[in-house]
Amino acid sequence: MQMKVEICGVNTSKLTVLTNEEMNALLRRVGGGDKTAREELIRGNLRLVLSVIQRFGGRGESVDDLFQVGCIGLIKAIDNFNVDLGVRFSTYAVPMIIGEIRRYLRDNSAIRVSRSMRDTAYRALQAKEAFTREHQREPTIIELAQALDLKKEEVVFALDAIMDPVSLFEPVWGEEGDTLCVMDQVGDTKNTDEHWLESIALKGAIGSLSDREKKIVHMRFFEGRTQMEVAKEIHISQAQVSRLEKGALEHIRKQI
Repeated sequence: MQMKVEICGVNTSKLTVLTNEEMNALLRRVGGGDKTAREELIRGNLRLVLSVIQRFGGRGESVDDLFQVGCIGLIKAIDNFNVDLGVRFSTYAVPMIIGEIRRYLRDNSAIRVSRSMRDTAYRALQAKEAFTREHQREPTIIELAQALDLKKEEVVFALDAIMDPVSLFEPVWGEEGDTLCVMDQVGDTKNTDEHWLESIALKGAIGSLSDREKKIVHMRFFEGRTQMEVAKEIHISQAQVSRLEKGALEHIRKQI
């Protein structure tokens, strides 16, 4: 997809990019019913459509089809955009383009979902589009549930049922050779490289202790026992437990 130059008869290497001033001027003209401005705005945002369809690569879908469907989403965004709300057009248009492509992929999917679940999902998507047009932002699940008079769990289950699986390596944005994947946006504050290194260093330091020191450290810091309980378990005095514990901790600190 990234190497394809001509899509639907459009030479993607020569796509124009509008400045913010040009965008705002054209959008205001479109709001006044100027069809010529509408066509210029569509042509000036085809690169935005191209960037969005990159994230749907690797599914075996025709690039030409995805591009055409994405253009439908772009046109819907242009026709429904409100310049008076002070929102960037791309912020509003990208979700509209993605939604149109996902709807196309969903309708052509081999996975079968129950009719009632699918109907609920379609109602939710329609309510989402209506809310987005009115407020220039996507609604929360709670707001969707209130609009549909359903429980939020029902809305979540319905939308999840028609959602396509997403690869962690699927690109979500690409510009000037730098590609941002889903994996890059998934936060994990626990399993970071720093935590892994600390865990490995700690295991190595504990492994170099004597058997008695290992047992004291394990009982004190992994089982939460008191020094008195440890002393009774291994048949030494509490003072000896305290001394061995301090020595073991000092050894671990030096090793780390």
